[in-house]
Amino acid sequence: MESPASMALVLLLCVMFPGGASAISAGSSDGSQRWGYTKPRHNVNMLWWWYRSPQPLRVSTPAKPWPTVLWLQGGPGGSSTGRGNFLEIGPLDGNLQPREFTWLKLADLIFVDAPVGVGFSYADHRSALVKSDDQAVSDLMSVVKALLRELPSLESSPLYLVGESYGGKFAVKLAVSLVKDIKDGTISNLTLGGVVLGDAWISPADYAVWYAQLLNAVSRLNDNAVGHVDKMGIKVKEQIEAGQFAAAQKTWTDQLDVIDSKSDSVNMDNFLIDTGMNPVLATGSQLLSGRNISQACQSALYINFDDIMNKVIKLLLKLIPKSIVWHEATLEVYELLKNDFMKPAVKEVGELLALGVSVTVYQGQLDVIVPAIGVEAWVRKLKWDGIKTFLSLPRQPLHYCDSAIHCSQQIKAYVRSYKNLAFYWILGAGHMVPVDQPYAAFRMIANATQSPGKTD
Repeated sequence: MESPASMALVLLLCVMFPGGASAISAGSSDGSQRWGYTKPRHNVNMLWWWYRSPQPLRVSTPAKPWPTVLWLQGGPGGSSTGRGNFLEIGPLDGNLQPREFTWLKLADLIFVDAPVGVGFSYADHRSALVKSDDQAVSDLMSVVKALLRELPSLESSPLYLVGESYGGKFAVKLAVSLVKDIKDGTISNLTLGGVVLGDAWISPADYAVWYAQLLNAVSRLNDNAVGHVDKMGIKVKEQIEAGQFAAAQKTWTDQLDVIDSKSDSVNMDNFLIDTGMNPVLATGSQLLSGRNISQACQSALYINFDDIMNKVIKLLLKLIPKSIVWHEATLEVYELLKNDFMKPAVKEVGELLALGVSVTVYQGQLDVIVPAIGVEAWVRKLKWDGIKTFLSLPRQPLHYCDSAIHCSQQIKAYVRSYKNLAFYWILGAGHMVPVDQPYAAFRMIANATQSPGKTD
């Protein structure tokens, strides 16, 4: 029986074009993958890529159906089909080699390059690029509806929206829209399994006010800079509370510049690393070169990942227009969302919990840009009748064994859960948890999606 990786490589040899509900779609001859473009609006072309988990890994029962994960990348401006797929959770890594702890062993996977202008998604005219979170989510709603027509398996597979960084904000808002359409019958053939938020950009004010204290506590910020950085964080918070979101973004960016100068260029994705880059505004090559903590990313550095996407993958998918060049991060998309970038989404998370939607929060211990202490702060603010009990419960330590040979009693993570809310603290991980701690992330998503797949 073929492994997930070998099945993924089938598309290198066999591609067919059966058409479908999307503007154009294609797939591997064995049915293990499909990909295509959907047109949510005139002049907008959104690329999606679906992987079906292979047999015999894909098991399902009426009580435990096989889940589907829809991965949304952060930035905004990061490519899901590239970064999320090859650098984080897909069946192949950045060198197109099999990934041991691919999430495809636990769920079918969907990657969408969103918003339009990111990765291989493109607009025929610049005026069609999104300028608000709501517009981005509206496009994603159209993509999900198209996928329900394109992928029959979605009707019997609970859909989990997994958002990393700014993708978490999109995931929350998309979930609210989906719940509304499911409740009023507009969508009748989809089960929303839940939302999973990874180091998610949910409350910028709660992050900015903690940068100085966190970096000082871990000896990464000069003592004489703590007060200045702290005041800038307070100003960010005040501007957000006053609805001055573009101004808050400018202050926040200035705050990051001061941190970079006064910390000898601490990496805001992981305070154990030094880089001089801003993780949100960096170009694709800077993003890739800056993340060198894990073996997975180190191996990816040996090749030019942009070339992999623009030559190997583009040729392979066949339907990407010649004029479209893949970039790991698209600055223009980020800049056009400046008026919404600093807006919080805490209210929407509370709404989902109140509606009974499963919400899982996972957080890297070493992250700075989205610090664990800031995430804990916004969780405490949730308007949900279970929050008091949730906060009163102790955290449970998790001891994961990578294999029977390499197993110790070292704590790899902590979890606290109550009703439909779970919070995972992943030790030894920065902003990209699946990169830094792939097995802990693998076990976390197995629990979050209630996957019947094997984790040992």
